[in-house]
Amino acid sequence: GDFLMGCDPTHNLGYVCMPSELPLHTVVLDAFWMDKTEVTNTQYARCVAAGVCNLPAEEGSLTRASYYGEDMFADYPVVYVSWRHAAAYCNWVGGRLPTEAEWEKAARGTDGRLFPWGNERPTDQLARFNSTDTVKVGIYPDGASPYGVLDMAGNVIEWVYDVFQAGFYSISPEDNPMGP
Repeated sequence: GDFLMGCDPTHNLGYVCMPSELPLHTVVLDAFWMDKTEVTNTQYARCVAAGVCNLPAEEGSLTRASYYGEDMFADYPVVYVSWRHAAAYCNWVGGRLPTEAEWEKAARGTDGRLFPWGNERPTDQLARFNSTDTVKVGIYPDGASPYGVLDMAGNVIEWVYDVFQAGFYSISPEDNPMGP
């Protein structure tokens, strides 16, 4: 179905819209599936053990010398994986990286909301926001998107299928945009 993609300068809580997020426009997508949480260290390690995925580029995280492969961080999001490694993981589990449009619809729903939870500013009950490191996936149920997807704002930045192109939103096809 359809949804509003992009940024609305008149309905943005004072945040500045980046030029690459303009204009706000209607996009129509075919049905798709999205994992409920970010890929964890444990999930990614299974792909590494199968010989399909490469180890993350760093075994630590921003503030932790040891992160990937540590039991205490098993349910935390995997970090320091390239786009190619993320795509390989998705293929290995029988999926693919979402397009930017799919990711944005899964995060925002169809009503033009600013954040997955709505139009309220982020709080510590809704997301891991402006922090120096990661937390366990899925611990902010109040921050879920309208589709029940968690951690779509905060914690880590996710990869999408598309390649970035400034101004693409102004020339984007209305149906199932795949990026430039």
